[in-house]
Amino acid sequence: MKPRPLALIIVLSLFATLPIAVQIRAQKTQHQIITFDAGPNITNPTSINPEGEITGFYYDAHFRNHGFVRDRKGTITTFDVGPDGTYPESINPSGEITGFAFNLSVSSGFLRAADGTVTTIDLPGQGTRALSINPSGNITGWYIEIPGVTRGFLRTADGSITTFDVGSNITNPTSINSGGEITGFASSSGGASFQSFVRTADGTVTTFSAGAGDTLAYGINPSGEVTGYYFVGTNMVHGFVRDQKGTITLFDAGPNGTAPSSINPEGEITGFYYDAHFMTHGFVRDRKGTITTFDAGPNGTFPVSINPRGEITGYDYGGGNQHGFLRD
Repeated sequence: MKPRPLALIIVLSLFATLPIAVQIRAQKTQHQIITFDAGPNITNPTSINPEGEITGFYYDAHFRNHGFVRDRKGTITTFDVGPDGTYPESINPSGEITGFAFNLSVSSGFLRAADGTVTTIDLPGQGTRALSINPSGNITGWYIEIPGVTRGFLRTADGSITTFDVGSNITNPTSINSGGEITGFASSSGGASFQSFVRTADGTVTTFSAGAGDTLAYGINPSGEVTGYYFVGTNMVHGFVRDQKGTITLFDAGPNGTAPSSINPEGEITGFYYDAHFMTHGFVRDRKGTITTFDAGPNGTFPVSINPRGEITGYDYGGGNQHGFLRD
């Protein structure tokens, strides 16, 4: 599961009034799963675009990390932006990649064009992290203004940057769609409590909670549907999907926690869940609520991104190492 990170406000219905999805568990179906390694130690895909190109990072023999992009044919190109670690996070239909890189302990955002040209993105403060890029080349992410305070930003394709706050202490955008809508999560209590938000292209912000605990939104599709997960207690997580009108549906793929990570234009959601033995498995949930589970490796499967074709990338554990995978 992604680690828990370091509110105009409209809070949706209370937890008790939220509809619970009726789920029909589908049998595991036959899909081709291809595993791959970008380097010798730990391959971690982060995003797949409509063309099937995958980006992410890997660790070399000295456990220093580097970026990579894998094309549809399986050819892998590696690259570095910062001397102390490169972390690609998102790839758009044109093959533009955004992410962040480190120079010592300070991070800078970056935009890597399809031809390999790199532009760095630095906002005033103590580190910038670019996390998502849409088809138009607009980028969102966050930066550390001062210790304990992060602010969101939107960088348009012409390089113009707008900063914004949702929480007074922490604003962490995670995803931007083709219409310029941004989702993410924020806190006004120094990280003690998180709500999620949707910011429209005109800057209007709506906050929401899926349950009584922290709510963390990670994906938004072109229709404005949002997915992510919320906490019950300190550890148990459950999935949610929020439609364009603000209605939230809760769902679980397994008995011990469900963590959605990405939603495509068809409303298909992927992520992982824990079974009765706390082993992780992948899932796909379609728009009707039907859930299909799958495994890419014997010791844990972690899907992270789904494209319009329904192709999924993520990582799995097997043979004592972490591998990337592509599920058709």
